[in-house]
Amino acid sequence: MVDRSEGFGERLLGVLLDRAHEMPPQLIAPLIAEEVARVGGRDVSILLQDYGQRVLVPLAGRRLFVGEPEPIGDSHAGTAFLYATPVEVPQADGVRMYLPLLDGSDQVGVMALTLDTVDDDDRRLLRRLAGLVADMLVTKHSYTDQFFQTRRREPMSVAAEIQWSLLPPVAMSTPQVAVAGILEPAYSVAGDSFDYALNDDILHVATIDAMGHGLDAATMATVAIGAYRHARRAEVGLSEIYAFMDRAIAGQFGPEHFVTAQMMRLNVATGHLQRVNAGHPAPLLIRNHQVVRQLESATTLPVGFGGDEPRLSEQTLQVGDRVLCFTDGLIEEHEAGGKQFGVEQLIAWVNRIEHAEKGVRAVVRSLSHALMEERGGTTSDDATLFLIEWRGGAADHLATLE
Repeated sequence: MVDRSEGFGERLLGVLLDRAHEMPPQLIAPLIAEEVARVGGRDVSILLQDYGQRVLVPLAGRRLFVGEPEPIGDSHAGTAFLYATPVEVPQADGVRMYLPLLDGSDQVGVMALTLDTVDDDDRRLLRRLAGLVADMLVTKHSYTDQFFQTRRREPMSVAAEIQWSLLPPVAMSTPQVAVAGILEPAYSVAGDSFDYALNDDILHVATIDAMGHGLDAATMATVAIGAYRHARRAEVGLSEIYAFMDRAIAGQFGPEHFVTAQMMRLNVATGHLQRVNAGHPAPLLIRNHQVVRQLESATTLPVGFGGDEPRLSEQTLQVGDRVLCFTDGLIEEHEAGGKQFGVEQLIAWVNRIEHAEKGVRAVVRSLSHALMEERGGTTSDDATLFLIEWRGGAADHLATLE
């Protein structure tokens, strides 16, 4: 009999915490396998999401089971990953468990293992173990290339390397708000990017599209995101953020270069949304899984062109509303037959996928892949999708010990 009581679990998890500080990245895998073996588990796999958000790729490591990549859209591992919920699959030799690896609320990947039997003590302990494993992977990934290399399914351009290094986690979920974003093409994106931060009750969001392609666009996007973060952290308003970004791009690259951008501030306590649009398509307002309208507003000149002080657009969201931001690469791309894709087709696909998927991450991923396939599987321009869901909940109870 294996002791899986609360006290045993506390000691087991304590080993991870005690050793994590000096643990070199290559020893994470054998330590995880050892911990799982202590609770009677075997055939441990750590599966990480690839950059294109299509498959979960097994991490190589001593004592880890390395099988084939698991498709996110059609596998037990993919279900655990997309919906952040454990999945148990009965097998002839026991139960195969798939546990989401959550860093905060961003899914890092999935931990899979097999047990002879599963009870509530196992579920509680393994859920907590998966949480610690996710934290270790996130903490150690900056010290090694191993995790980056595992996630690559095809060669990556230098420009894309720069862009991915800029990004925040591609998804976040709290009781008040959820967000998810995706860049395409994942392995050669250059000028598109997004950024966000949740500061107290204010969610800050920016999507950008730097002109051009390749390293020039990636460099311009880097400056734009850096200027956005700098101004945002100075706690100035959206108009001042726009002006600061405008000066930074003009001063660094001259009057012939520009970045289109959209900046937002959402009060997650009230649903009040402010926007400044500097040349982007109008976002879509989604209510009850249906596009209600485009959020049209006055636009100002792209960043770098020295536009006047922009006019703020404001509206109050209803609980459950979603706002989909996207760059023009999504709608100006041509279908396989040569016709421009357009907003109407985008809306039709959003309505279809909103009813087929649940959760912002699953919607963004499915929408991006469906649109790519509809356009013949290729794209001549970068494109960004970023989805915000205002939930209107409260989070204070999470800071209260029961």
